Amino acid sequence: MARYTKSKCRLCRRENTKLFLKGDRCYSDKCAFNKKNYPPGERGKGRFKKPSEFGIRLREKQKARRIYGILEKQFKNYFKKASKKSGVTGENLLQLLETRLDNLVYRMGFAPSRNAARQLVNHGHIKVDGKKVDICSYQVKKEQVLSVKETSRGIPSIQESLAVKRGSHGINWIEINPENFSGKLLKIPTLDEIPRQINERLIVEFYSK
Repeated sequence: MARYTKSKCRLCRRENTKLFLKGDRCYSDKCAFNKKNYPPGERGKGRFKKPSEFGIRLREKQKARRIYGILEKQFKNYFKKASKKSGVTGENLLQLLETRLDNLVYRMGFAPSRNAARQLVNHGHIKVDGKKVDICSYQVKKEQVLSVKETSRGIPSIQESLAVKRGSHGINWIEINPENFSGKLLKIPTLDEIPRQINERLIVEFYSK
C-alpha cells in the first residue's frame, strides 16, 4: 500500500499548523515547526500568500487527510460514504474517521501518535472483542472493546504512552482501562464531542464544487 515516507514535520509546516504527527516530539522544543514555522522548500519563507477560496478549502481537506494519515482516494471514499448517510455530512465524515481502529488505538493512549498506532495494528498487537485485527481502517462499532495482545503489553512505547495518554484528554465517549491494557468505544461521538483542528464545513464545500 502506498504511504507517505518523507519527513512528517514538512506536513505541519506546509499546513502552517501543528498536526501532532510525531507524538511527544511535537510537544518538545525539538519540534521542527517551532524552529521553522514557514512552508518547506528553498523559497519557503516567501510562500505565505493570501489563499483563494478554493485554496482555503483545499488546505482544510489536506490538513484533515494528514492528521488521520489517509491517502487521497481513501479520504474521498470516506466523504462519499458520509454523504450517503443520513444526518450532516461533515459530522458523518468525522465520525467515520474517529472510529477507525488506528485512531481509537491512539485516542485510548496505546500509542503516542496515529502513525505509531497504525504500526501496532499492522503488526498484530491489537485485538477487537478478543480477536486480532490488523486492518487500520477497521470501523469500530459502539460497545466494542479494544485491547493490547497479552504478549505485547511489555512493549515500552505502549507502557509509556498509556502513562501520558496524549490523545484521550477530554474525551468522554471512550472508556480506558490502563491496568488491563483495554478500552471501549462507549458511543459514536457527536460533532461537539470530537477534539478537532478541522473545519469540516470547508471540506464539504470542497467536494461539493
